[in-house]
Amino acid sequence: MPSVAQKAYSYDDLSSYFPLTYPIPHPKTHPDLITVKDLNREEDLLRNPSSFRAWWSAIQSTRDSFTAATQMKALLGPLASPLARRYLQRITYLYESALQNFPSSFKLWKSYLQFRMSCVLGKPVIKKRAGGRKKFGPMKDALEEEQDDLEEWDECLDPVIGWEEWKSLIATFERCLMWLPNLPRIWLLYISIFSHPQCPALISHTHTRRTFDRALRTLPPSLHSRIWVRYLLWAESKGGETLVAVYRRYLAIDPTLSERYTALILSKSLGKPRPLEAAKVLLSLARKAARGEYTSPEGKSPLQLLNDFVDVVENYAEDVGMDVEATDESNAAIAKKDAENEGALDAGEPASMDGQLIPHGRERKLNIENIIKKDGLDMYKDQAGRLWVGLATYWIKRGDFDRGRETFEKAIQSVVTQRDFNQIFEAYSQTEDAVINEIMEALEDEEDDDDKAELEEEMDSRMQAFEQLTDRTAFPPERSIETYSSEERPTPNFHRLFINFAKFYEEGGASGQAEPDLDSARKILEKATKVNFKQVEDLAEVWCEWAEMELRHENYDEAIRVMQRATAVPKNTKINYHDHALSAQARLFKSIKLWSFYVDLEESIGTVESTKTVYDKILDLRIANAQIIVNYASFLEENKYFEESFKVYERGVELFTFPVSFEIWNIYLSKFVKRYGGTKVERARDLFEQALEKCPAKSCKPIFLMYAKLEEDYGLAKRAMAIYDRATQVVTDADKFEMFTIYIAKATANFGLPATRPIYERAIEALPDKQTAEMCLRFAALERKLGEIDRARAIYAHASQFCDPRVNQKFWAEWNTFEIETGSEDTFREMLRIRRSVQAQFNTEASYLAAQTIAASEGNKRALSEGPEDTDPMAAAEKQANGGVKGPAFVAAKKTALSKPAEEAGAQPAAKVANSEEIQIEDDEF
Repeated sequence: MPSVAQKAYSYDDLSSYFPLTYPIPHPKTHPDLITVKDLNREEDLLRNPSSFRAWWSAIQSTRDSFTAATQMKALLGPLASPLARRYLQRITYLYESALQNFPSSFKLWKSYLQFRMSCVLGKPVIKKRAGGRKKFGPMKDALEEEQDDLEEWDECLDPVIGWEEWKSLIATFERCLMWLPNLPRIWLLYISIFSHPQCPALISHTHTRRTFDRALRTLPPSLHSRIWVRYLLWAESKGGETLVAVYRRYLAIDPTLSERYTALILSKSLGKPRPLEAAKVLLSLARKAARGEYTSPEGKSPLQLLNDFVDVVENYAEDVGMDVEATDESNAAIAKKDAENEGALDAGEPASMDGQLIPHGRERKLNIENIIKKDGLDMYKDQAGRLWVGLATYWIKRGDFDRGRETFEKAIQSVVTQRDFNQIFEAYSQTEDAVINEIMEALEDEEDDDDKAELEEEMDSRMQAFEQLTDRTAFPPERSIETYSSEERPTPNFHRLFINFAKFYEEGGASGQAEPDLDSARKILEKATKVNFKQVEDLAEVWCEWAEMELRHENYDEAIRVMQRATAVPKNTKINYHDHALSAQARLFKSIKLWSFYVDLEESIGTVESTKTVYDKILDLRIANAQIIVNYASFLEENKYFEESFKVYERGVELFTFPVSFEIWNIYLSKFVKRYGGTKVERARDLFEQALEKCPAKSCKPIFLMYAKLEEDYGLAKRAMAIYDRATQVVTDADKFEMFTIYIAKATANFGLPATRPIYERAIEALPDKQTAEMCLRFAALERKLGEIDRARAIYAHASQFCDPRVNQKFWAEWNTFEIETGSEDTFREMLRIRRSVQAQFNTEASYLAAQTIAASEGNKRALSEGPEDTDPMAAAEKQANGGVKGPAFVAAKKTALSKPAEEAGAQPAAKVANSEEIQIEDDEF
């Protein structure tokens, strides 16, 4: 659509303004170059034409006046020109006159307000969007989306110079809201003014806040979210008390932005941080989340919210919590209260202390020690490391090192997991190291002998304490035992608990320096074997770990006895392994994991007979997999039990069906042929026939090739050819071409080229069209070698029906060469006629697209029409006659009847080559 400027002025009208500087402007040709104000300057220049200073002053004054005009445009923005100011007055007059007659017209008011805004705020910048506005979602997402979509403007009216016009715009909006108070679009237009970066200070603070409040009071609650999102963004831009007041009001109706609020009030860029209020908000959220009354929009758990609270406590220790004396007094008062009264206050403080009522408000500091104990350590005993470290760090940052050290000591004695112990120990050691470094620095700077002696004494005590701490790097053994023994309910990987408990004793306790207590470890594992685990594999892993423990301590006989106990077969072996109604112990004897470990153990430290016994039990229970069969047979072969290994393979192929049995057959047959060669040919033939009996078509190709190779090496060539012939009939279509190729090669080697003719004929009948063409080319090459030119030509003619000239250019090029070298004019014409006929047959849209695709993939730029290089008509004619092959169609040195008509024809027929798809058949061609 053309713009207004394009409608008002044509291209010729606008171009008539130029050039501006050629010919060089002069007052005689451009009378408006000099105004009345410039007369004195011009007279001075006429009197002093040779004065450089006069000319330079004139140039600079003119440039300064232009700069002033430019600065005025920057200050006045859209109203910089007199025409724009006059235009504003005219349009305002028309709008105001219309509104006197239609004061309730939304369309008229909206157009009027947008026009007035463009004259004051500037031209709005239109932002490109990837799609339409999404449906209003959660407030967190709405704030982020609205932040990206805030309006932007160009060249606004200066708020100081144009203050009256800004004020007039506000008054116009107020008049509109008197008539249309319930339309949210008007309110949104109005409050968009307040987000303008040049909005005057007199209306961008108190007036803005009151306008937002009026919008919320006027509009129905269902539309409040649209106002709140702008209100909150405006409050965030102002920061300070405004941010706090607005967010407190919103959080009273929607607490989902509480986490965002805590981040804002902790940000130093938005005013003085409020860590105490942030800590109280996070603590309240953690407690509500623990009760199921709050769900974090960020997906945080109650413990993560409590850890956020601890982070605030660590970073703002002085501002958030009580000191040691106040904490002790608060703890003493809390100890006297009932559990019902402990939650009366938001932060857990008592209502009174020593009979005196404690004032409660936002500035009341928190009893951090009691909060972390009640809301963290009592609830999350297995994840207490972070909480203990946070509490100790809180005391250290307040300067109460003794209380911090006391907290670390309590933590080490009370944690129940190795992870928490490591976390606390690392923080404790780093703290002590930092204190020692500070004392050493103080010693270097201290000059007073008395103070220096005192520091040295403290240094010695700190070093001694640090050495004692480093000696306690291991988790307390009694705590480990208590932790392992206290587990009463099944958990994920419950069996690993028993295994790790046994390793605790096996490895000499937590420090690893005590003697291994294998008896205790065996008792624990014995107890674990009685537990009804959910999965049989868990119980099997316990038995395997028990045997591995015995192996690590070279108790080989004991390891065998353990596995014999584990694999004891009951009288009733028809138990279903997947019947979960039965206990894990009842189904354990069918665990292939357990038997695999047992048989590996027997192979390593047992005898051949004991190993065979275990393998046979696995086969009798019918739980063996293909790998077990292969391993058993390989084990017997390694120990020279060849016939028994073959029997194992036979049992394996009976247990499994294809495709699993194919792998067993493949190994079995190769092993059998390698072992016996030509000594047991009949037995080998029976095995191959047995393998092929139920083998699917997609898997039988390797077996046929192995079978034929057996006959070639140890049998009869005739039988080998019969096997190849069977294979070409049985294998899948995808394998037939390769199988025919092998068949032809073997027939050629054994019986000569003529014997392959029937094979080629069968291949042409059996193969798909695409592969038929390739096989025909090979067949034709064979006939040509044998001197059968007519048979080769007939094969080319038969294969042509499968070859589109635009796609299978190789075929037509080869036939073209064949006719040139062995044919006559009549046979060449017949080839061309067949080519055009076939091209007409394939002249469909699908074939055309296929031809284009093939041509592009092969880098052929010619496609369907002649390429740009074939500009010579004669060359184009020769190329068409050659089936797309460049170069001369005939050898010039040979004079045959075929070359004479071409010489007589000359270049005349080339002029008719215009459409490569056109079929031209002369009468004399028939």
